[in-house]
Amino acid sequence: MYEPHAELKYAKLQRMQWLATALLGAMLILLGVSVGFKTAYPWLQWLQAFAEAATVGAVADWFAVVALFHHPLGLPIPHTAIIPRNKDRIGESLGRFVEYNFLTPQNIVKKLAQRNLAKIVAQWLADRANSEDLAERVCVLVPAMLNALDDEDVRRFVDRTITPLLDRLDVARIAGNILTVLTVENRHQALLDRALIALEEWITANRGLIETKFSEASRYTPSFVDAYIVNKFAAGVIALLHEVAHNLDHEIRRQFDQATEQFIHDLKTSPQYREQGELLKHDFIEHIKREEYYRVVWSDVRERLTADLANEPSLVRANVAEALVKLASGLRDDAALQAKLNGWLMKAVEALLLQHRHQVSRLITDVVKGWDAREVGEKIELEVGSDLQYIRINGTLVGGIVGVLLHVATGFV
Repeated sequence: MYEPHAELKYAKLQRMQWLATALLGAMLILLGVSVGFKTAYPWLQWLQAFAEAATVGAVADWFAVVALFHHPLGLPIPHTAIIPRNKDRIGESLGRFVEYNFLTPQNIVKKLAQRNLAKIVAQWLADRANSEDLAERVCVLVPAMLNALDDEDVRRFVDRTITPLLDRLDVARIAGNILTVLTVENRHQALLDRALIALEEWITANRGLIETKFSEASRYTPSFVDAYIVNKFAAGVIALLHEVAHNLDHEIRRQFDQATEQFIHDLKTSPQYREQGELLKHDFIEHIKREEYYRVVWSDVRERLTADLANEPSLVRANVAEALVKLASGLRDDAALQAKLNGWLMKAVEALLLQHRHQVSRLITDVVKGWDAREVGEKIELEVGSDLQYIRINGTLVGGIVGVLLHVATGFV
């Protein structure tokens, strides 16, 4: 796998290795010179003490650094090549460390709670350019997905998933539950209000038709009598509609409430409605099971979507972008909804972390276990090896200083 900046890291590692090794070589040369000439120049004993200790420190730290990644000089010395030899244990430890120290609800949720994520996303999507870009990216995937599914795939999906799901539905009870939701807080009365207005408009616009039909049914009455009766009847009906519209406690409204409640009750409990719902459901299932239906509908949907997405402008892309903008604009200006969404998101993240964070730990462990031992050592050495060379350099210099101090101490003794 290609590692970004690997060449630069490798060059830096080699440069630091060369520097630490050169320093060791310098100490060896200094040691040789001081030993060779200290008889003529007694003061060189101080350099000898420094060079001896520095050489020991340099060699010891070289061994320690190399032993992390390799066998020093290729010799299988016990407890060397520590990282390659223990890569599986390192992977397990790393996975547990990430799981229990990073992927915790306290860390993640606390960090997310500091920002209003719902508002941030809404502000970003409310920008039409962003929504259009997102719609473009999503719609680019649609043709490939449509072409990847053939008629047989769709038939199999419907037979295995949609059809069994539909077959388990209690249509009458579901309809009753839907109507229960729609009638909460007298929402159905708004439907009655619209029906009253629509009925008045229809009567007003079709008085001539009503009069004609009345005349056809009453052949022996003069036309002016027919017109009089129809006008009176229409005026009476319209007056009744106005009365119902302005009186929230009108008897007709109460009767409408009772009829609605009875209808909902019958949908949920009546064997007759349940039987009718089952018949309707089975007819629908048999209809969608027909192979010709699959082919025609799927082919038509696929062709229409593909053709639209290939056009400029695309109606589908435009509608998706428009829907995103409208939803985001509404969310952006609704602080209460933002708070609810953020609260739901925090709970969802916490639940997902508690349920699945161990899978991340297992993934890290499995990935590390799958690496080649030598490659693991090389990767880690490439990342931290150049910094570890400072241990060798510091060990050389600190060792030399300690050697001088020891030489002073032994001189006093």
